[in-house]
Amino acid sequence: MTPAATSLVPMAFVASVPRAVAFYETLGFTVGNTFTPPDAAEPSWAWLESGAAKLMVARATAPVIPSQQAVLFYVSCEDIRAMRADLQAAGVHAGPIQFPFYAAPGEFRLEDPDGYVVMVMQP
Repeated sequence: MTPAATSLVPMAFVASVPRAVAFYETLGFTVGNTFTPPDAAEPSWAWLESGAAKLMVARATAPVIPSQQAVLFYVSCEDIRAMRADLQAAGVHAGPIQFPFYAAPGEFRLEDPDGYVVMVMQP
């Protein structure tokens, strides 16, 4: 039998782990674990989760340049309109709902504080 991957967890390099955690909490993520170096005042890494969705964020060692973030994070939700309304109420800029062929119920775009594109979709 050929070995097969059982999950994939992206890790994004960010300017501030606490700031990234606060943003992803607006999407329903909670902190599962963090690491703070002994000589540091804040965490340099965090494991975030929301149901089956997992994400690691780690403090970058070089400047994070939004135009160079060439990855899209897709987040699924059960009610695209309610999710967008909740995010807007929390002060998050959520783009208009679009209806591509692969997400007929809709999707919209967000950018996290480091410029990563987060696409929220209802499959």
